[in-house]
Amino acid sequence: MKSRKTLLFFSCLLAYVFTFLPVFQVPLVIKAFMCLIIIQALWIGGVFPLAFSSVLLMLMLSFHFFSYEETLSFFASEIVWLLFSTFIIAGAFIESGLASRLSLKLLALSRGSSRLLIFFSFILMFVLSLFIPSNVGKASLVASVLDEIVENLRAMCKVENVAKSLFIGLTFMVPISGAFVATGASSTIYAYGLLGGLTGGLDYVKWLVFMGPPILLFILLLYVLFIFIFPPEPIDKQLLKGLMDDRIEKLGKMSVPEIKVLWIIVLVVLLWMTESIHGYSVSLVALLGAALTMLPYSGVWKWEQASKKIGWDLILFFAATLMLSNMLIATGAVNAFANMLVTLFATDSYVWIVLLLLAVTALLRLVFVNVLGFLTIILPIAVTVGQAFPDQNPLFLAMGVFLMGIPGFLLVTQSPIHLISYEYGHFSKKDLLKIGSLSMGTWFAILIATMYGYWSIFY
Repeated sequence: MKSRKTLLFFSCLLAYVFTFLPVFQVPLVIKAFMCLIIIQALWIGGVFPLAFSSVLLMLMLSFHFFSYEETLSFFASEIVWLLFSTFIIAGAFIESGLASRLSLKLLALSRGSSRLLIFFSFILMFVLSLFIPSNVGKASLVASVLDEIVENLRAMCKVENVAKSLFIGLTFMVPISGAFVATGASSTIYAYGLLGGLTGGLDYVKWLVFMGPPILLFILLLYVLFIFIFPPEPIDKQLLKGLMDDRIEKLGKMSVPEIKVLWIIVLVVLLWMTESIHGYSVSLVALLGAALTMLPYSGVWKWEQASKKIGWDLILFFAATLMLSNMLIATGAVNAFANMLVTLFATDSYVWIVLLLLAVTALLRLVFVNVLGFLTIILPIAVTVGQAFPDQNPLFLAMGVFLMGIPGFLLVTQSPIHLISYEYGHFSKKDLLKIGSLSMGTWFAILIATMYGYWSIFY
């Protein structure tokens, strides 16, 4: 492993020397492509931690593309501060105990039914997406709760298929539910910021309206697929209900911190949904909510505690992805690649372009573990390709590519969420591939129907 990283590092260094040293005359677009290749090699190859590789990107951009001041200005982006704020709100939500209580309450709605337990585990992801912007955070929280339930049931009855549905469902539902709301995941926050530039009217509610129907349709079809592929075993309803009730009883009554966090989150979500009325941006409202969790009387913790919950490395990486995508756009690299794709496909048919771009996105997603890094490449390309067809709305193609690019259906290595879920040992790689191939085909079909049906007709 160490030798591979060393080889990758020196390969990147050699590529940098031949591309960026003043001895060689290299066109700006080629430099942009080489910068993209170098940083993706460092990110994907794990040569350095993501944050340090992002610092190296800042250096490359500052020396060869932007001024240092322009590079640093990306840290002032409201999308970066939205991510910062949601980290604090999510941290308060989890630390107060409200996240565990809400998770158990929702799962308890199954009333002892194994089928309903699977269904409400899916619903739980959507609810948590309102409060937790980290897919890894959601996966870790829910996986630990589900594992305790499965292990307690397994001691008394057979629940292999139930466990498979719960934990494979977790790998699918966490990223997809993260796209449900504009603040549901770091990748969604990035897409929301980028695609907001295509239309001045894209706000929290409109994002929900765009994304809600296809995602909700998918969850229903996915549930049917799981019931058909992994028929859940019948279990003692009183046993499952008793497990849930015991866990909830141990939590006791809602604490004061839980009540405070609940009201802060309700206020924040209401302000997000009424942005068109008061005019305060999603980012500003999130910062207000974060501050309320730390102020006297309304707060539940102090800055010293809250700051430990902020993913500083992810914020640095997030800002770096904004720098990278803007560099690719400013240098014309995205335009060049988009034109190359259109020429390569050799078709004037927008339908074929859509199908091919979605298929390419799904294939590339097999090798890109970091979804956010992948989106910095594919989303600007999708926007530019969409703009090459004046009679089509480029927003639809970009949103379709975004939705196609976030989930990983086939391989355990497609995201950290897959690895978290797989490590509990409740499903095999073959199980994932079996249900994943069907789920991927279903998702693809839903996106095509959404782009040419729901979005085209109503917007």
